[in-house]
Amino acid sequence: MIGHILQEPLWLQAWVLWMGLVNAAGVLFWRHREARVVIGVFLGNLVFMQLLYTANGYNRLLGLSHVVWWTPLLVHLWRRGVPLRRESVADRWLAALFATNALSLVIDYVDVVRYLLGDRT
Repeated sequence: MIGHILQEPLWLQAWVLWMGLVNAAGVLFWRHREARVVIGVFLGNLVFMQLLYTANGYNRLLGLSHVVWWTPLLVHLWRRGVPLRRESVADRWLAALFATNALSLVIDYVDVVRYLLGDRT
């Protein structure tokens, strides 16, 4: 899958790198419950995405992994008031993670719907 990502435009490679970094940064805030949840979701997402890639190849359906894992994560974080808190560095990281994953989800929901409607690219 990495080989396919490296063939994408530079802006998309940078976006994928940013998403990986902001999600993996949870290890820096391990003492916070939300960070442990984020890392668990991040790892589950990586495994599920690899399974999707192995089964279906590199196409729009890969967005399903984010839909499945990040939608409940963002609902959980929203209910805990995370996007509005700015009391600590961990809160600011969670706000950045929330914004990043929410933007990605907009793209991912569109990609999954397009795939289901027949766009297999």
